[in-house]
Amino acid sequence: MAYMIQAEQLGKTVTTASGDLTILQDINLRVEKGESLAITGASGSGKSTLLGLLAGLDVPSQGRVLLAGENLGELDEEGRARVRAERVGFVFQSFQLLPGLTALENVMLPMELGGQKNAEARAKEYLAKVGLEARVHHYPPQLSGGEQQRVAIARAFACEPEILFADEPTGNLDSATGNTINDLLFGLNAEAGTTLVLITHEERLANRCARQVQLAAGELLISGAAAEL
Repeated sequence: MAYMIQAEQLGKTVTTASGDLTILQDINLRVEKGESLAITGASGSGKSTLLGLLAGLDVPSQGRVLLAGENLGELDEEGRARVRAERVGFVFQSFQLLPGLTALENVMLPMELGGQKNAEARAKEYLAKVGLEARVHHYPPQLSGGEQQRVAIARAFACEPEILFADEPTGNLDSATGNTINDLLFGLNAEAGTTLVLITHEERLANRCARQVQLAAGELLISGAAAEL
């Protein structure tokens, strides 16, 4: 069985003025290629920390993460950045668009940085997929929140990542717009066969995933089949 993500005895501890604080402990998780997984839990349960570790944005205090077969713990920051550039896409709650670039330029930027050819054509293709073909030359401040999130989704999928991480992708959106964004995420996920890992507090969004895991106080409490090693 092909696992796109493997976390083994993963833990994260940070030092504070009051002493060591354990954010995550003994997390064992497997995500299959093409699977959709929701990470749920209350605020402060460690969801965003876990996502950062799985994506190689942060390093664990213990345990290891294998991303598409590569042990992130054996790589330096440059190596982890290479893996992210080659294999990973991100959709953030805060959109993370550059306000001085148009929608088209925001989608093109990561492809251009990665040296990919036909960046403009691919960016236009994915902006059309999310219904923004008429807004390609608009800047983020000229777009609604839902439109900005659609640009962010187009940017993530245009790079054709093997893995897409989404952190509360509908958290800043109204219900109707959020439903549209959800449909786009799962539609493009199914179309491209991308492995989708998302953080959400929305039960309706979590239920659309093939599997869910729940965190509480840094521990994995509930998991579906094949979640734990």
